[in-house]
Amino acid sequence: MGIEMKRQIDVTFLGPEKVAKIHEASLTLLETVGMRVGGERGIRVLRDAGCEVDVDGMVKIPRVLVEEALETVPKELVLYNRAGEKAMVINTENAVHFGTHADQLEFVDPDTGKVRPFLKADTKTMCTLADALPNIDFILSVGMSKDVAPEIQTQISFIETVKHFSKTINFSTNDIDSLQEVIDIAAVVAGGKEALAEKPFIFNYCEPIPPLSHPEESTEKLIISALNRIPVVYMPYCMMGGTAPMSFSGALVQCNAEALGGLVVHQRTCPGAPFIYGAMPSIMDMISSIGSYGAVEFHLMVAAASELVSHYGLPFYGTAGCTDAKGLDIQAVSEVTQEIFSTLLSKANLVHDVGVSDHCNSVNPELVVLCDEIIENLKHYVRGVDVDDIDEMVEIITRIGPGGAYLTEKHTMKNFRTIHYPKFFSRKMKNPETSEVRAKIRESMHAILATHKVPALDEAVLAELDAWTRTLEARPNINPMSDAS
Repeated sequence: MGIEMKRQIDVTFLGPEKVAKIHEASLTLLETVGMRVGGERGIRVLRDAGCEVDVDGMVKIPRVLVEEALETVPKELVLYNRAGEKAMVINTENAVHFGTHADQLEFVDPDTGKVRPFLKADTKTMCTLADALPNIDFILSVGMSKDVAPEIQTQISFIETVKHFSKTINFSTNDIDSLQEVIDIAAVVAGGKEALAEKPFIFNYCEPIPPLSHPEESTEKLIISALNRIPVVYMPYCMMGGTAPMSFSGALVQCNAEALGGLVVHQRTCPGAPFIYGAMPSIMDMISSIGSYGAVEFHLMVAAASELVSHYGLPFYGTAGCTDAKGLDIQAVSEVTQEIFSTLLSKANLVHDVGVSDHCNSVNPELVVLCDEIIENLKHYVRGVDVDDIDEMVEIITRIGPGGAYLTEKHTMKNFRTIHYPKFFSRKMKNPETSEVRAKIRESMHAILATHKVPALDEAVLAELDAWTRTLEARPNINPMSDAS
């Protein structure tokens, strides 16, 4: 098991004065410029709340609605595992939990090390790894298996994930209709929709479209999540210089206005429904034109946004453990380590994209295993320095005296295991000529895949999930997909 996470190092990225300026500027944007909102229900919710709506769908949101939403939204979030046991408590005590992907566009094959299209069977591989790794607390099911028909990828991916993963599941959907179906499938596992709402083992992920746009797909996903009382992440992903100003403050103001606009829709739909604030203010790389996942500016901005959201008292959904590199190389290790360190010094609570590579095109199971170890290392760092035992230390130092040794002290024998001993990194008296790290990572990965057994679902639940799969695959216009090579 990973160590109990309690961050006791206080690092400031903004400070109260900057937080107040960003908040005020965001409210000004919402009131004077507004947001372009799509979807009849989303517009109706805002109009009924007293917002000014013009013929182009531009909606001006008074600050009083933001303030009311910040009052009604829960400040503590409890997430459960598949068995209905409490898994994560997110509140002002600053806990942090990491998650990886159950599926992705591409997959770094654990046997060959080559990148190939992600296949349905690979979901079991990712779920098995994530289920076993002590510092991976949730998995993200996104619906991208190459050998599954696009119309049902979301639902099939979720079914495969819930069958092979016992912890909390984060999920996103490819369209509006599939969201309700995923919730209905999860209710089968939870024992009904009321039981699922009472002890959610799932939480939804959706986004606005920067700058300042909430299309129908976004507002509907917020509304459906709120009505079902399923926790939902609302996460603007913008690129400075592309879909956000080429300015740290400008990007933060825009992201904050977009997230707060979503919060108003969500809370006006169902006051008190659980909401998770996310922000991905990255950069557009002007050499390649990609949105960078490894840029140092991106992760500074994520940390700053987490401090802003801490001011609101809301759960924050961040990003770390990802890389712009395609394979597990020096760039990948450098980027994921910087990001995890930054995140652990920030106020982020739920952190996704561990092991995601190549600008979020692929997921690399080997990198996930390494990140689990990096997270464990750095958790020991951010525990900080405890001085509660200082009187006892003075007594021991006095007794040992000048020139003494502590090796045989009872206190040493009792406490030496509080020091972290890495699994993969060497502290041998004499190091070999070549690195053993990569081989250790791969050995650990293959051992988990060979031996870890995810607790099985009840046979009746499995039968219902199989029935869902058959029904989905039998829909009109759904063509069987052949395995990708």
